[in-house]
Amino acid sequence: MEKKWPFSLHRIYRVLIYASICLFAYGLVRYSRQTAESACQGLELCASVLIPSLFPFFVLSSLAVSTGLAGYIGRALEKPMRLLFRVPGACAPAFALGLVGGYPVGAKTAIALYEQKLCTKTEAERLLSFCNNSGPAFILGIAGASVFASTRAGILLYVCHILASILVGLVFRFYGRRQPGSQGRGRLAVRCQSFGPALAESVRSSAASIVNICAFVVFFTVAIRLLNVMGVLPAAASLLGALLSPLGLDPAYAQRIISGILELTTGIWSLTGAGGPLSARLAIAAFMLGWAGLSVHCQVLSFLHESGLSVAPYIGGKVLHGLLSAALTWFAAAFLPFGLPASAGLSLHVAGLTTLRFGPALACSFLACTAIWLAFLFLAWLARGKKHCQKEGKTV
Repeated sequence: MEKKWPFSLHRIYRVLIYASICLFAYGLVRYSRQTAESACQGLELCASVLIPSLFPFFVLSSLAVSTGLAGYIGRALEKPMRLLFRVPGACAPAFALGLVGGYPVGAKTAIALYEQKLCTKTEAERLLSFCNNSGPAFILGIAGASVFASTRAGILLYVCHILASILVGLVFRFYGRRQPGSQGRGRLAVRCQSFGPALAESVRSSAASIVNICAFVVFFTVAIRLLNVMGVLPAAASLLGALLSPLGLDPAYAQRIISGILELTTGIWSLTGAGGPLSARLAIAAFMLGWAGLSVHCQVLSFLHESGLSVAPYIGGKVLHGLLSAALTWFAAAFLPFGLPASAGLSLHVAGLTTLRFGPALACSFLACTAIWLAFLFLAWLARGKKHCQKEGKTV
């Protein structure tokens, strides 16, 4: 007779989930002042950074797919995308927008391409493994200028970030079996929607997506603060620090790495003024940028929930992206001269940072986004004149 264990893995999992919920509820009551402050900080971050930077790109990516522009770009980029990543050319806008707009614009565009049947399920999963990347505004402005006080450091991080993303795409081109009918242009049916309905739907869906993202950011901001004040993060950091010591890394980096694993912005900011070799700090920042943090993953998973796409290639791609970014950055930083040590560079940039105004930078960013958006609309308008584009609900 087969022996039955009193506690199955599923039951243990449920007990851990219930215990975590009860512990979180206790922390909200016990440390109500700290959690309220953290929630306000999260909302301020959403209002000042996330909404202005992400919302225009969400609308742009949605319009590129719904108006048929992504399909026409795909016809031109079919061969290089097939050769490098084994995905159709229509997936090129997802990769490009992911590098310019930041998380999770690329992932949202990839899911939209799959829902519009511009790529198969396996191709969409390959695309998700390398298209969800950080934008230049965050890496150059936050990580480079603010955290490391060095434009060179920001450029190095961004270049290594892009190279690692391309390498991940080359690795995941071998993911999945070749599906019948996955080759050839006949499968890339272009669906063109009228501009008015497309704009309305793009704004509506983008607004829902940005609210979803802001909710996750606020939640993780509060959760990280609770884990800190309740001593969970310091305890985990001490265990990780014991593993870092034999590698020659300062155990103080442990808590910074854990914070970056949970939430990217918090982890990157924790490297400000940190000691240790510059190459090691840059490599840690590169890993955080490649991994993106659990907060970003939850945002992407909320989009994946109803699409039916597998989560495994996405998570595997982000782990590999973080490791490759860290390796490339450490190697480059060890051999490329930065001219001045971090402390000297910081002293030279303090005056500039104190006079930095976010308003003009945001205005320039908004104008750039608007210009790109208008260019996409103009190309979509030109594409509508082609004979092989039909009205909504018909394909060619």
